[in-house]
Amino acid sequence: MLPESSEDYGYEACKAVVDWLLKQAEVRPLVGIVCGSGLGGLADMLKDQKVYSYKDIPNFPQSTVPGHAGQLVFGTLKGKPCVCMRGRFHLYEGYPIQQVTMPIRIFKMLGVETVILTNAAGGLNQDFKVGDVMIIKDHINMPGFAGNNPLCGHNDERFGTRFPCMSDAYDKHMRQLAHEVAAELGYSQFIREGVYCVLGGPSFETIAECRMLNLLGADAVGMSTVHEVIVARHSGMRVFALSLITNKAVMDYESEEKANHVEVLQTGEQRSQQLVKLVSTIVSRINQPNDL
Repeated sequence: MLPESSEDYGYEACKAVVDWLLKQAEVRPLVGIVCGSGLGGLADMLKDQKVYSYKDIPNFPQSTVPGHAGQLVFGTLKGKPCVCMRGRFHLYEGYPIQQVTMPIRIFKMLGVETVILTNAAGGLNQDFKVGDVMIIKDHINMPGFAGNNPLCGHNDERFGTRFPCMSDAYDKHMRQLAHEVAAELGYSQFIREGVYCVLGGPSFETIAECRMLNLLGADAVGMSTVHEVIVARHSGMRVFALSLITNKAVMDYESEEKANHVEVLQTGEQRSQQLVKLVSTIVSRINQPNDL
């Protein structure tokens, strides 16, 4: 059942979740990780796990998408205290955008300083291949153009300023670190960097929409992440994000190709071990934000 007012996912509602979690979990996380479709294996890397089903956490939304386990996992990754979401929330599930992003504010109130987000995306850049991993350097927020932004409505200064800057949304030092780690691991051949565009979903994009987005400068398209990034930056957290290119967007009217969610999950499974190694190595080398 969806909440009836913004109070159901505002500061007090977030605090109630945080108070409940702090009583349950011993780990005080500095890193928060959000796992996209088929990428829940990242959470399996955490040691000394404490796992909480979303349905058991007071005031917490429920994930309804195949490939999203719906669990909050606390533990340590390469010695760093972490919290990991196995499954996120999307506009197309019917949740208000403030509730979609509520877990990110909970991360902040738990003590998280760095947020790492992963997603499955369609490749718009014609040089991208299925299985490539795109480091997100910027985004295009299409729902935001229509006024659907998670910061709309009353601004609670306890979270952040009314008009946060987004020109530096994706941390430059983290992106550089990711390239260095990828080179060391021998992954450079499938690592890309580019612009991610978010749409509302749940229908996949038409050929005309893909062509338009590519002309606008988008390299990949998906249905998540950007709203979470906006809230994370509003709250002063550092952000790093990756897209796994699970399918090439159809740009040709003569093509017989069709996007489907099964393909998304299969590609996630095939690349998951390398992604886990990449992300866990990056986490092991994270400094405190103010050390950069």
